[in-house]
Amino acid sequence: MTVTQFFKLYAASLVVCFGLDILWLGVFAKSFYDKQMGHLLRPDTQWVPAVLFYLVYVAAMIIFVVQPALDRNSLPRAIGLGAFFGIAAYSAFDLTSLALLKDFPLTIALVDLAWGATLAATVCGVGYWLSKTVLT
Repeated sequence: MTVTQFFKLYAASLVVCFGLDILWLGVFAKSFYDKQMGHLLRPDTQWVPAVLFYLVYVAAMIIFVVQPALDRNSLPRAIGLGAFFGIAAYSAFDLTSLALLKDFPLTIALVDLAWGATLAATVCGVGYWLSKTVLT
């Protein structure tokens, strides 16, 4: 993958990841998160750390999942490794929160881990497909 191809894939994957996560957090699961952990949530989103997370997370998905799947010419590999990568990445937050934070709900951790797997599998699958079809 050339540098230009990487940045095209990165930009497209960033849009997919951010778009899906905003839909999840801001629309579909908003009331769930508010109900389960509203007492822990800030009244105002701190966008700098959030944007930094997306920038790093998407780059890592491309480097550690999409590129190896492209090397093997395998969409199932992109999706499967993407799901595992999502669980691993979201575990850093959710399992640490369960270990250290008083009143962090187990339900949130389980739902969040499932979402991390779903989001990463989708982004990696779409990234793989874009690389093979649109961005070639």
